[in-house]
Amino acid sequence: MRLALLIGSVAVAGAAAVGIGPRERALLLGFGPGDPAHQYLGYIEGETTLVAPPVAGRLVARPPRRGDRVAKGEKLFAIDTVQAEAEVARATAALAEAQARHDNLLTGKRSEEQEVVRAQRQEVEASLAMAEADLKRQEDLLQRNFTSRQAYDQAESQVSRLRARLAALVAKEHAGDLGARSAEIDAAAALVDQGRANLARAQDRLAELAPVAPEDALIENTFFNVGEWVGAGSPVVSLLPDFRVKLRFFVPEEDMAKAQPGEHVRFTCDRCPTDLTAKITYRSTRAEYAPPVIYSQTARTQLVFMIEARPVATRYSLPPGLPVTVEGFALDRKP
Repeated sequence: MRLALLIGSVAVAGAAAVGIGPRERALLLGFGPGDPAHQYLGYIEGETTLVAPPVAGRLVARPPRRGDRVAKGEKLFAIDTVQAEAEVARATAALAEAQARHDNLLTGKRSEEQEVVRAQRQEVEASLAMAEADLKRQEDLLQRNFTSRQAYDQAESQVSRLRARLAALVAKEHAGDLGARSAEIDAAAALVDQGRANLARAQDRLAELAPVAPEDALIENTFFNVGEWVGAGSPVVSLLPDFRVKLRFFVPEEDMAKAQPGEHVRFTCDRCPTDLTAKITYRSTRAEYAPPVIYSQTARTQLVFMIEARPVATRYSLPPGLPVTVEGFALDRKP
């Protein structure tokens, strides 16, 4: 294609030297019969997407073959995932452990442990009641000189000891009903967040070893077969999504003003529908495939510029490399 355009450009330069006008120059460029001054040659260009693994490994699966079509989300290939799957399992278990520790700190002690503390409290309460009754008797006896001061002091000491024991058990029971200290809970929550991050990273790595198609696309090429070793970052397949197909065509200098981004053009190709249109997305600022010329009023008509346009709302497959003829610019700008 480039050779043909280069030969056409040389022919245009020679034609200009002998005084051939725009219509004859368009015929030499191959713009065809009819209204050649408003027809432009071009071809279909495809922007492929290369899909590669982030780490090296052995290719264990590659379901699609060259020329197949894949749907969005369909598996493209898989690098050996044994270690990645084991890492996901390890991260999952670590997260479950951290979550359990955090939940345990929030709920306090188990009910069985609290029952033991309550039973001890009730036992001390009963002993305290008996000790207080004995202390009262000793106080009455001491006032009537029927007992010694030592016996009264012992009864009083027993009451004080049991009261202190009861207060300790009440506090212990209350603490058991509460969760852990806030600092401990925050530390456990941080470990849970860390476990979630590790699990997400392991899952992402596993997904990267077995990628899926990001869009409906054509398998434009494959570069490795099952069983081969694939280097990190080496493409395994190349995809050509339907929306990444564009036209490239060439217009002479005097028609550049018409080729504004956003304008629509009509184009045809062999055995294609007749209502194909495309939207201009880019126009080159430099001449393409033109012989060296002196920029003067007469020589600038030999320049050819490249224009790019996206096909608009068509279900017709336009394979890369297909020659097209852009028949002219639409008069109205479509949304």
